[in-house]
Amino acid sequence: MNERCVIIAGGGIGGLAAALTLHQIGVPCVVFEAVREMRPLGVGINMQPNAVRELYDLGFTEGDLDRVGLPAREWALVGLNGNDIYSEPRGLLAGYKWPQYAVHRGHFHMMLYDAVIERLGRDAVRLGCRVNGYVRHADGVTATIEHADGTTSEARGTLLIGADGIHSAIRAQMHPGQPPIHWGGAVMWRGTTLGKPIRSGASFVGLGTDRQRVVFYPISPPDPVTGLATINWIAEVTMDAGEGWKQAGWFRQVPVSDFAHHFENWIWDWLDVPALIKGADIVFENPMIDRDPVPTWRDGPVLLLGDAAHPMYPTGSNGGSQAIMDARHLGAAMLAHGVTPDALAAFDEKYCGPISQLVLRNRGAGPFGLLAMVDERCGGTFDNIDDVIPPDERNAFMAGYKAAAGFAIESLNNAPRTIAEGATVRQEAAVS
Repeated sequence: MNERCVIIAGGGIGGLAAALTLHQIGVPCVVFEAVREMRPLGVGINMQPNAVRELYDLGFTEGDLDRVGLPAREWALVGLNGNDIYSEPRGLLAGYKWPQYAVHRGHFHMMLYDAVIERLGRDAVRLGCRVNGYVRHADGVTATIEHADGTTSEARGTLLIGADGIHSAIRAQMHPGQPPIHWGGAVMWRGTTLGKPIRSGASFVGLGTDRQRVVFYPISPPDPVTGLATINWIAEVTMDAGEGWKQAGWFRQVPVSDFAHHFENWIWDWLDVPALIKGADIVFENPMIDRDPVPTWRDGPVLLLGDAAHPMYPTGSNGGSQAIMDARHLGAAMLAHGVTPDALAAFDEKYCGPISQLVLRNRGAGPFGLLAMVDERCGGTFDNIDDVIPPDERNAFMAGYKAAAGFAIESLNNAPRTIAEGATVRQEAAVS
């Protein structure tokens, strides 16, 4: 392997977006991914307009994204008695220059993977290869690789990007004294069910309170014959976290009977939550987890990215979006500073602090904090939301979250491209 190559540990959304970005700016790279086979796993996630903009700049099209999801039209919070707490248009309808997309995570991931293989070549992603540590050198870094067959090897490169997720071995070496994974008590059950879309036909709806809620949104257009779409849903209950998570793993398939009783009376004339839950073929359980922020994501020629850097609660629909933004901002840093530790330092100095604050903000319920406010003030039921939380207060709350997450409308619409069209790293900077 070329020693001037950038090593990327992890072939998830962040790692693949980083590979595509580095290829775009003329930087050779290779991705080491632990799984032996890439498959379209997972359920629904949202790509915010800031991330969709970057995907377009990477050469993906509206048609590409339409094949893995659909543009979101509305974001809404609803109280226990079915009355609206807050709603707003999303994407192009909200005035953004780019849409927001609700996508099937697995299909979206495969879209990125296929693009890496097509553009960089099949050898650009090494499957069955887990990076489990690194050694720094004066002129680069050596990654230690554990292979699926039990053997080990080494790979030397200019830089190492740790995009290996919340259980990152790169982060564990960089911060050996970090606290364990943080679980605040919320448990999520996730699934997809065929159903008729409601409201705008492409609405993201959060229903309930901050301690018990259901979130659902379509991730496919409705079938022209049946009118049914694939509805992604998350059922969530907050429990006592005093004794910690007791299950053997963090993610497992479970029967509906494990949790359906929490929502057995959640039936309105426009929504039948028990039927939505029971209609799923497969349901997965996982606790809502993150990690306490660390003071730096960098160790010389090594940088953390995506969930390895800032695993966050999925309350703001921006975990995957932030991983894409990380990759793009890393590319911009390399354009400014070359493929050097200085680029990693500049990235870390600019983004570690603000994104760490976003992690903590999401831990405090993120945009779902409005549900907590309603619960505190009226128990979750009301006739007129203006009597509970005035419109100016609701709007200010949401504006603050959008600004923190990087997708405030005016600032995003007026921002220059993260990476200028046709920009490449100068060859002398790339090997300095």
